[in-house]
Amino acid sequence: MSRIGRLPIALPSSVQVTVSDGSVEVQGPKGKLVLQVHPDIRVGVEEGKVLCERPTDQKTHRALHGLTRALLANMVQGVTDGFQKKLELVGVGYRAQVQGQVLTLSLGYTNPVVYVLPPGVQATVEGLTVTVSGIDKQRIGAVAAKIRSLRPPEPYRGKGIKYVGERIRRKAGKAGAK
Repeated sequence: MSRIGRLPIALPSSVQVTVSDGSVEVQGPKGKLVLQVHPDIRVGVEEGKVLCERPTDQKTHRALHGLTRALLANMVQGVTDGFQKKLELVGVGYRAQVQGQVLTLSLGYTNPVVYVLPPGVQATVEGLTVTVSGIDKQRIGAVAAKIRSLRPPEPYRGKGIKYVGERIRRKAGKAGAK
């Protein structure tokens, strides 16, 4: 059996899970998320725990079993605590500011880069650190990756947008430049 899939998901008292006709709805203090579950995977709620079951030991069923359980666990964590990713701007003159759902970045290009945040995602700026937060882990990761792709870190000077704690592989410059 899938080691991930068979683990029950403990539900905090502030979270309600509703299973209905191929979809699972998780509602908590921070919001509501809905997941469409594969028809072969059964999801049930018992005694404050969410359980996932699969019909056979086929490779696809085993993969879907663990995936569904992981997605549901992320949903429960998202509606209770939320998720966040921190990005760091490295470079002279690099700046960021947020006005509502619009993130404006000065990244050394001729014009500032304007990025409109999708619904359900918030961003805050403290100095050269941009924090992307929300309840949907997949959406937070996608938005953070998109912002990072606007100016990925380069290996010679290390300038660009990187995740906090990310280690950039550095390259040596030209050997003859003295």
